Amino acid sequence: MVLLVNAPTENGNAWREMFLQLDPSLEVRVWPDVGDPAEVDVAFAWRTRPGDLARYPNLRVVFSLGAGVDGLLSDPAFPRQVPLVRMVDPNLGVLMTEYVLAAVLRHHCELDRYHLLQQAGRWEKRVRPFAGERVVGIMGLGELGASAAVALRGLGFHVRGWSRRIRTVPGVETYAGDAGLSTFLAGSQILVCLLPLTAQTRGILGASTFARMPHGSCLVNAARGGHVVDADLVAALDAGQLSSATLDVFETEPLPAGHPFWTHPRILITPHIASVTSLPTAAALVIENLKQWRAGGALRNVVDPDRGY
Repeated sequence: MVLLVNAPTENGNAWREMFLQLDPSLEVRVWPDVGDPAEVDVAFAWRTRPGDLARYPNLRVVFSLGAGVDGLLSDPAFPRQVPLVRMVDPNLGVLMTEYVLAAVLRHHCELDRYHLLQQAGRWEKRVRPFAGERVVGIMGLGELGASAAVALRGLGFHVRGWSRRIRTVPGVETYAGDAGLSTFLAGSQILVCLLPLTAQTRGILGASTFARMPHGSCLVNAARGGHVVDADLVAALDAGQLSSATLDVFETEPLPAGHPFWTHPRILITPHIASVTSLPTAAALVIENLKQWRAGGALRNVVDPDRGY
């Protein structure tokens, strides 16, 4: 069986070595040294060039290097008849939860405001509420969102969650669909976006959403840059409807020079580092899933291309 590592922005040779260590029976090739495209059975993919995955006529399954698959499905030529498997690695959840906790605590403790006061040379104390008096809303209650919600509850925050379909998370007040969105937003003082990027969620962090949040709320986006309407976010911050934002993802990455986010005093930028795939554990999950499938079992974590997750 030929497995092709097609991840132009990653260290393909490192993945190749790990896959072979875990399963020496595989033949592992690294893009662009594809060889005969007709011999490729499996692709391990991330940020592939448009149309590339359509080149392999005998492709039987695609494994995504990351938890999000929007980058692959956005390619009009992606072979949708081929099963696409998303990465579900417990380590991704741990890293994302750490990032969300850090960002929420930064906003809760108003460290962003103190940074502005420091720059202005002002010694000014502010009184913050207890965690139980602060409502954190999480958009997206999948593996990552549920993990972050439970951790925030553990710190005493009042946590509510919203998803396209109703989900249950212990200790979390949940809402679903268009009918529940306004109520969910109306109480979310710190809003965390961990949604998958789909046609329905693109641009969801825009003027309409911000207007339905409490005045002076905060935003954390660690999902996808396409969720944010950039101009609407800047306008909401400038008007005081939002007090600050922490952004880890952007429509164009790296964030272009001259983009207003770079210099906005109420935006903290991190370069898409909230949750990074771990080579050893992710490779082991792929090989385990692949072995089970080759033995006649079902693939785990297959994406519904119509839903986008």
